[in-house]
Amino acid sequence: MSALGAAALALTVPLLPAGANATAAEPVATSPVAVALVDDGAIAEHREAVERQWTAGVREHAVERHAVIAHADAVAHREAEEAREAEEARVAAEEARAAEEAERAADRSASREAPGTATAVTTSAPTAAATTVSTGVATDAEGYKVYTDDLDGWIREALDIMAFHGIPGTYEGLHRNIMRESSGNPDAINLWDINAQNGTPSIGLLQVIQPTFDAYHVPGTPYDLYDPVANLVAAANYAAHRYGSIDNVNGPY
Repeated sequence: MSALGAAALALTVPLLPAGANATAAEPVATSPVAVALVDDGAIAEHREAVERQWTAGVREHAVERHAVIAHADAVAHREAEEAREAEEARVAAEEARAAEEAERAADRSASREAPGTATAVTTSAPTAAATTVSTGVATDAEGYKVYTDDLDGWIREALDIMAFHGIPGTYEGLHRNIMRESSGNPDAINLWDINAQNGTPSIGLLQVIQPTFDAYHVPGTPYDLYDPVANLVAAANYAAHRYGSIDNVNGPY
């Protein structure tokens, strides 16, 4: 036998014809029969090698899979963080713009209360002044809107603030109700109806009572019931909650 135990041993077996006497039989050629002697240790070693290779392949695949998952998680986290930062920047910009608009609105309110002051829009160019008066709004050197201090300018400013806060309403809806309630007088006050009798008279362009103004006042406008823009926006906000829009109001509300 060889060192691996794989050698074959040839055996000679006497074959006798049927019914022959064993003692008188002549020798007959025999056929070789191969008998393989298997080394169990070599098979076990081969099996272990295959298993080690398979295990290493599985482990390598698992490492690659985890790497792919970790990369995907990192990308998703980075994108979510960038989206959050972008949203925070957008909100901060909107808040800053709203604060600046509120400050400008407060300045306009103060100028309206001061006797002898000019309107909100002043310009040395006659053509620009004519355009401003006809539209109720212009744009200053910094790109901000500046509204005329009249009914047209108040309505247009109110509509811009309403749009910013998602309050529905149109120019026609506001104007129609203003003319019915106050004829366009921001200082109008009702001293005889049930609200007046209860100590909360209707005031301003859309004849708003103080409790309603307190409940529906919109940030960015003066906290003043007589301020025409603040009065319009608060009334439109109230009408939106109760009627869906100031456009749906066609009588006392």
